[in-house]
Amino acid sequence: MLVKVLAAETDLTSATNVSNATLVRLVNNANAIDVVTRKTSGGTTVGSFTMVANSVEYVEKDPTDTLEGGATILAAKVAYGN
Repeated sequence: MLVKVLAAETDLTSATNVSNATLVRLVNNANAIDVVTRKTSGGTTVGSFTMVANSVEYVEKDPTDTLEGGATILAAKVAYGN
């Protein structure tokens, strides 16, 4: 799979819309699990999931939705490429 990077990487220490991304690449670079939470722009929780240690996940979301998960989870706005 090819991934096109669209913005600078940030962490999920506080809620962020990750540069209004609709697709986000997440990396948990710690040796511990962490929970990622997705919320609407109004603050309503859409859902959450656990990221295992040293893993990569891709999350699809609405542009104004936020993600939050902690300092060890890095997030970047991406698109699929070919």
